[in-house]
Amino acid sequence: MDKRKVINAYCRGFISVQECAQILGIDSLQIMGLVHDPQTPERPQVLKKQPAGG
Repeated sequence: MDKRKVINAYCRGFISVQECAQILGIDSLQIMGLVHDPQTPERPQVLKKQPAGG
C-alpha cells in the first residue's frame, strides 16, 4: 500500500496512529515525522461543511 494513502487516512481520522504505524511497519513516533515532513507532496485537504440547501 502507498505510504501517502496510509498517512492521509491517519490525517483524516480514518485510522489511529497505532494502526498507521502497524500498516507502515514503523514506530508510532516516526509517524509524526512523516506527517510533518515538508517533503511530503500530498497534504490532506480539509473539507468545509456546506449547507444542504445551497
